[in-house]
Amino acid sequence: MFTRHPLLSTAMFSLSALSLIGCSGGSDSEKNTGDDHADHGDHAHDDITYKIGVIAKSNSNPVFLAAKNGAFAAGKRLTKELDGATVEILWQTPAMEDAQLQAQYVEQLVASGIDGIAISCTDANLLTSALKAAVDKGVIVVTFDSDAPDSGRMAYYGVNDYEAGKELMRQLATVMNNEGKVAVLTGNPAATNLQARVNGVVEQAAEYDGIEIPMVYSFMPETATEAAAKMQQVQTANPDITGWALVGGWPLYTDNALDGIYENAKIASMDPLPLPLQYAMKGQVQVLVGQPYYGWGEKSVEMIVDKLHFDRSPASDMVIADFDIVTTETAEEFLKNWELWLGKD
Repeated sequence: MFTRHPLLSTAMFSLSALSLIGCSGGSDSEKNTGDDHADHGDHAHDDITYKIGVIAKSNSNPVFLAAKNGAFAAGKRLTKELDGATVEILWQTPAMEDAQLQAQYVEQLVASGIDGIAISCTDANLLTSALKAAVDKGVIVVTFDSDAPDSGRMAYYGVNDYEAGKELMRQLATVMNNEGKVAVLTGNPAATNLQARVNGVVEQAAEYDGIEIPMVYSFMPETATEAAAKMQQVQTANPDITGWALVGGWPLYTDNALDGIYENAKIASMDPLPLPLQYAMKGQVQVLVGQPYYGWGEKSVEMIVDKLHFDRSPASDMVIADFDIVTTETAEEFLKNWELWLGKD
């Protein structure tokens, strides 16, 4: 079995109807219903429609397609479980990462009368003002994957990125026998989630006498080609690198990205997606640290509906999810999850 890391904080859900169901592979708008008889006596939400916009970073990244399916699945399930209220999911996500376009989507959704927005923020600094304006107009905002903590959002859902970075380095140190030279690969320097992971890696590395404080290498745009080229360039210039901590799995989304690297260095990466899992099964990547991709959409929608329908907020504004530890030995088993998350099951 792959390992599910223990919960990283005391934040817990207070949501109704959290049972996981199969993915929706449907259109960009699904309808669901809700009921609050248990909380409000005889008062029912008759003929109410809750419109929830979901804005991920990129339509080209499978992790956000999993989030999309999770959001639609939650919408369908809540429609069936809640009597008299319909939940409509509106998917608004750029083809590629574009914080300005995300901000435009926020403004358009607010103008259309949206009730809630779930968003993964490409650039928190750029998006904060648009999200604040949404909150000021009564829109319930939940961030997932990448936060905008000063936006007035109700809650963030995802892993603790700093702790995920520390775990990434712990796993890498183990397979390196606690010694060697480490390089860290990161992407967009404006992304708060990536910054936190890098900080976690670097600070954890300082705990090992035999590991040099890592050098951090960034690249843009966040494409597999750019990431693989950056790794190759750095490894060629620094052949004494014996370990790589990838705070995102970007180079592993293409074939043969690690040729000339995996023979000389151990590799630990975030994100056990289908292609990265192939690298793990071949033994070229030793450890993958996973996030709740499907849950980004599912749980964010549930939290928003719980607030809209029952006026219940999470116990904390930081709702911290488990992360998964996937190794070469458990990669094949973990791969089965993607049949559900990508709507193949």
